[in-house]
Amino acid sequence: MAEDKSAIRDAATVIVLRDRLSEPSILMGQRGAKAVFMPNKFVFPGGAVDAADADVPLATGLPKLCSERLEEKSAPGMQNALAAAAVRELWEETGLVLGEPNAWDGAVPDDWQEFAAMGFRPSARALQFVFRAVTPPGRPRRFDARFFLVDAQVIQGDLDDFSRASDELSHLQWVPLNRARELDLPFITEVVLAEVAARVTNPEPPATVPMYLHTEEQSLFLQLKGYPMPDVD
Repeated sequence: MAEDKSAIRDAATVIVLRDRLSEPSILMGQRGAKAVFMPNKFVFPGGAVDAADADVPLATGLPKLCSERLEEKSAPGMQNALAAAAVRELWEETGLVLGEPNAWDGAVPDDWQEFAAMGFRPSARALQFVFRAVTPPGRPRRFDARFFLVDAQVIQGDLDDFSRASDELSHLQWVPLNRARELDLPFITEVVLAEVAARVTNPEPPATVPMYLHTEEQSLFLQLKGYPMPDVD
């Protein structure tokens, strides 16, 4: 059966924040000119959830508060898949490891062979769920994206070594947070940057999570564990 390009796919995006208390910067890369979704735009590492992500054995699960927020307005039991997808996409697109030294039990999935060979299992301990956005109707691809913030201090290895990255993102770089808006960014990335800037000095997960929801009729800002906000034009 052919893939339904208009279907909304669950996705995970990772915002890695470095030197947050001195000179905060975030990891971004540029999508290719021929990419169907957001060509040429600078974005955070991320992508669609794979069916196999639900069964990836995490060394450590998500913080309890983040797990609860992810459950709201979602299909039951999505937390493991979203967390695994976040770690996997960060690994595939940047070569950076978010994991703990640990041996895998049983067979290692194909997507995780090299990750496991380095002696790590994926960990969601440091992932903080900070934003959610649904791609507007009419786009060539639609995603229900959950954005996770993670402190670069928990990344294993050299933060400047992108040698294991795939070629999906080019120009991988640490961008000063106060200069990120100078890049060619998707609108929603600009909105998320404002959330990140507001959380730079706060190491705790947010109690409420903004959700930018598009329908055929309107665009809404909602708060997971909160109240609807006014309509957005």
